[in-house]
Amino acid sequence: MLRHCGGERGHLLQGDNAAALSLLRETHRDAVSLVYLDPPFLTQRVHEKKNRVTRTSAAAFDDRWDDRAAYLEALGDRLSRARDLLAPHGSVIVHVDPKTSHYVKVLCDEIFGEDAFASEIVWRYRRWPSRTPNFQRVHDVLLRYRKDPSVPPRWNPLYEPLAASTLATWGTRKQRAVFDGDGHRARSSKTEEETRGVPMGDVWDIGVIAPMARERTGYPSQKPEALLERIVASLTNEGDWVLDPYAGSGTTLAVAARLGRRFLGIDASPVSVATVRERLAAMGHPLAEPRPHGHDADAEVPTDRPSRTRRKKNATVGPASQKRVRAARAC
Repeated sequence: MLRHCGGERGHLLQGDNAAALSLLRETHRDAVSLVYLDPPFLTQRVHEKKNRVTRTSAAAFDDRWDDRAAYLEALGDRLSRARDLLAPHGSVIVHVDPKTSHYVKVLCDEIFGEDAFASEIVWRYRRWPSRTPNFQRVHDVLLRYRKDPSVPPRWNPLYEPLAASTLATWGTRKQRAVFDGDGHRARSSKTEEETRGVPMGDVWDIGVIAPMARERTGYPSQKPEALLERIVASLTNEGDWVLDPYAGSGTTLAVAARLGRRFLGIDASPVSVATVRERLAAMGHPLAEPRPHGHDADAEVPTDRPSRTRRKKNATVGPASQKRVRAARAC
């Protein structure tokens, strides 16, 4: 049974995310600007939340699977359901590790279409090195796909600081190209307008959460707010819906609320739900106690379906993807 926690900024559903995503199709089809999925990484173990005060731990989520094919089948099902909720201008971000990213990209190509692929973002971070006869693994992969490539996407460009050499040569003013009579670039000149920096690339150097950081919750899969800030700020506007079907520690929901977005979160883990509610309450965005969905009017997720949005046929995992899932079983 699904349980619902409602609040001023959004809603959190406790239960199986496949069932919850199907429920949201009734209320939020074609309405969500961003879906961010941070699924389990196929680690084949149970992950625990650590309490720094009591020095106790509790099982947060189970990441054990029969095989890779079962993992991909479950993830593909969630992606297909989530696609129905995206607005035509919307994007989905799938956060995985290098061990599964190539499989997941093929899966997403089947569900969203190869022409819907937008970018592969590499999140690079530093951590304590491990003893291994290999290069240290210090990055995750974030795959971005668009709902409808023919529709202009929701996009707010972000910028990085100028390189030291550029600052030394040109300062903080914008450059302007000067062309010769043949149309070739001859030189650059300064303008009086301040530059915003360099358009952000697809390799992001963001540190992991420090052990004593205030934002740390102890939840095992927690991602830094700085990472989600870039994603939410660039792909949504104020008032847009942001969906996280693997809510975990609630970073996506917390960042969405802080940036003036509305959120929809889903997680089956009672530990996750308690963590999210505590985190949002500390921010001044409390959620109600979990209640069975449909128990009363207050427990219903409100409808926010656009009335004039063109609806597409539900996407499913195609035959080619099913073949690749079967092939994965043999790997």
